Amino acid sequence: MIRRRAAVALPVLLATPALAQPGFPGRPLTLMIPFAAGGPTDMIGRLLAEGMAKELGQPVAAENVTGAGGTIAAARVAQSRPDGHTLLIHHIGLAAAATLYRQLPFSIERGLAPLGIVSHTGMTLVARPDFPARDLAGYIALLREQGERLNLGHSGLGGSNQLCGMLLQHAAGRSATTIVFRGSAPAMTEMMAGRLDISCEQATVAAPFVRDGRIKAYAVTLPERIPGFEVPTAREQGVDLVMSAWHGLYAAAGTPPEVQERLAAAIRAALREERLRQRFAETLTTVAAEAEATPAHHARFLASEIARLRPLILAAGQFAD
Repeated sequence: MIRRRAAVALPVLLATPALAQPGFPGRPLTLMIPFAAGGPTDMIGRLLAEGMAKELGQPVAAENVTGAGGTIAAARVAQSRPDGHTLLIHHIGLAAAATLYRQLPFSIERGLAPLGIVSHTGMTLVARPDFPARDLAGYIALLREQGERLNLGHSGLGGSNQLCGMLLQHAAGRSATTIVFRGSAPAMTEMMAGRLDISCEQATVAAPFVRDGRIKAYAVTLPERIPGFEVPTAREQGVDLVMSAWHGLYAAAGTPPEVQERLAAAIRAALREERLRQRFAETLTTVAAEAEATPAHHARFLASEIARLRPLILAAGQFAD
């Protein structure tokens, strides 16, 4: 049951051998950000663009292109010239879109070239302040017992909190009544007022409300606890609910391998920047390991996430035309 509310420039020659690819980048780059300014993806994308620009010797201009769960921006990149000058930052929702959207003007698996994982953010299982469960076991037991008598909020199709909510309901073997909000802020407002029972929200968003007691937190969904946010993991409480709201960088499929590797090297350089690492830590976002920031790893990981999410989405029956 679902209810809805409402300047071409000459290449800069740098000393490192990894940067000696002739002809690329031959002009400024554009990074498509598929969500609104000020959100987590925007923050991650702009910090990444800043670090990559230093490494590439060309500006990387961030451009917010919103709509359709991030697929409008993804389509623009997939349909762009495959020369590595037009890039996309996207999160786990891109893996979900392969199943959620019945018709897309491009193929996620064949239209985009994964370049590297950038970050991981844990999700937090939260509830209204007077929710009676004492721990995660009780939280899941109440969901299992009450089902549609409980309402579960998320901020839109393909968002990380919708996907996490699907995993939660799968773990409980029971579905709640879903309420779709226009973003996380109104959902948190309703939860603090006691009108929204449960949700699965990014730790970045949930942490301020949890710390001052305005909502309850029962678990985070990363394999290990998040530094600076002392909420136990679901796994350490005996529930195999693991999910990262990860972000990755993409170019158009057909981008030459040497250009892909050049871009991946720039990702890794950007992720070593102290300003980026500090800002990520402040927002409870984990910098991806260097081994993750490669085209090969990213391609395998994307395929595995598509395969993991597909049966959950099909079972939920929530699709976009």
